[in-house]
Amino acid sequence: MRIFLSFIFFLFFSNSFAIEKLENAHAISMHGSPKYSKNFKNFDYVNFDAPKGGSIKLHQIGSFDTLNNFILKGSPVVNLSQVHDSLLTQSFDEPFTMYGLVAESISVPEDRSWVIFKIRKEAKFHDGNPIRVKDVIWTLNTLKEKGHPFFKFYYGNVKTAEKISDNEVKFIFQGERNLELPLIIGQMKILSKKYWEDKFEDVLLESPVGSGPYRVKNFKAGRTIEFERVDDYWGKNLSVNKGRFNFQKVIIEYFRDATVALEAFKSSDYDFRQENQAKRWANAYNFTAIKNGHVKKESVKHEIPTGMQGFFINTRKEIFKDRVVRKALNYAFDFEWTNKILFFDQYKRTGSFFSNSDLAASDLPSKEELELLDPFKNQLPNEIFNTIYENPINDGSGDLRKNLRIADKLLYEAGWIIKDGKRINESTGMPLKFTILLVSPEFERIALPYARNLKKIGIETKVRTVDSAQYERRLEDFSFDMTVVSLGQSLSPGNEQKDFWSSTTAQINGSRNYAGVSSPAVDFLIDKVIAAKNRESLISATRALDRVLLWGYYVVPHWHIQNFRIAYWDKFGQPKINPKYDLGLDTWWYDNDKIKLLEP
Repeated sequence: MRIFLSFIFFLFFSNSFAIEKLENAHAISMHGSPKYSKNFKNFDYVNFDAPKGGSIKLHQIGSFDTLNNFILKGSPVVNLSQVHDSLLTQSFDEPFTMYGLVAESISVPEDRSWVIFKIRKEAKFHDGNPIRVKDVIWTLNTLKEKGHPFFKFYYGNVKTAEKISDNEVKFIFQGERNLELPLIIGQMKILSKKYWEDKFEDVLLESPVGSGPYRVKNFKAGRTIEFERVDDYWGKNLSVNKGRFNFQKVIIEYFRDATVALEAFKSSDYDFRQENQAKRWANAYNFTAIKNGHVKKESVKHEIPTGMQGFFINTRKEIFKDRVVRKALNYAFDFEWTNKILFFDQYKRTGSFFSNSDLAASDLPSKEELELLDPFKNQLPNEIFNTIYENPINDGSGDLRKNLRIADKLLYEAGWIIKDGKRINESTGMPLKFTILLVSPEFERIALPYARNLKKIGIETKVRTVDSAQYERRLEDFSFDMTVVSLGQSLSPGNEQKDFWSSTTAQINGSRNYAGVSSPAVDFLIDKVIAAKNRESLISATRALDRVLLWGYYVVPHWHIQNFRIAYWDKFGQPKINPKYDLGLDTWWYDNDKIKLLEP
């Protein structure tokens, strides 16, 4: 889970839906029971005896100007999650279960209206000070009051945090029943009040005091950062950490250009990359080190929901307020040609905001879904109740005339006519023109053909690429018409859906409601998702939400893939078992024997 980003991959599934009272438990599941018993040795997907030492060099596209990733200000560096420990930590071979980390034990009632965490006496920050209850309470209150706007909503149903004893803290919840809240609080990174109190709101350009397995050793803003393993890390002998965090150093090099970054990898300037471009994956990995086996190229299957990537339409703009107009825009995107010519048929078209999961609305609505949707029948499109959502389809030839004729008809129905070759509003004379905002030049090859298709139906569309800092600022204050966004999902959607789609967040800078969704039906369904009492009710509520979002045409959907595409210099050892819901890079280790084979 970027705090956003990559920010929330917490997953769950269980065959049992009973919620039991927990007292002094070592772990907590969304539903059912944890896989690992109280005295387990290690997670199954790690190597208990993995050696420590060596380094791994990674890369990132963009820049950074702060080591504070808890506020809206600045562009934070990546990988800070391993600097700060949380109350609980997730296992990645079960869908949504969390185990004690800073918290030694967890107590919750049957209705999960509160949770008590018992803090480990040995837990400490990097400066040697123990983690106290006061730090936990201060962290929550500060994140809600002064942190990134996301926290205000993510922790919005946490009413209070109270000190129970010297090492026990109680969180009391409010609002409708939300089984996920104890786990949500468990995700919270605990900050040192002593260190952060006077600098929490600052753009930070110093190594922060954390409590995790790594600390920042060196950095050059915007260029590189080096994390070093904390040798006296307080939690290194915990079962949840055995076999993990094996590298002595983790170094991240920043590049402004993706092509330059790839060439640097070929020259072994860094060790590992996860490829996100189909063209490069198909054509760019044929260099000498691949052929002689020094670099490994692998496609690793995973079971992570792939969420939604697409052209997000900013409905705050007057030209996009009409759903029919937004529907027409989808007919101008030629996925089949794009996939064939640009992606070598590696992708599937995304037809759900919860793709690659059983939460996707892939059939007609069930009885349970209809009961949720019926109160809004007069506000919602009729198709939601009787039609399966499908994206427009083309033959891959590049001839999009059939779909463009449909788009043209829809626009005329919405009052947008053609005059002098331009699409204008018949009543106001307003032209239908907009700009697609990008952060990566590589995405121009997708956006420009889309713009050309739109031009054929009289829509003037510009494509503008800006640097990462400007891009983030413009997303934060919603100063864009259309942009490319990828929103990851999990098998346990919850509070984050408010940040994505609620009316409340639509006008709050820094939220991830990029489309500006403001719908009573969506708000209602989000609440039902959050309050779901069991797996069945969660599925029904999420599928109903999915339908409303799809038929609202807030996004021109892109594509997804169900594999990690990775390449790495063959100097690392890996466990025999891959986790289902993560790549598991923190379980790899530096292999001295393999290093010798790479030497000239």
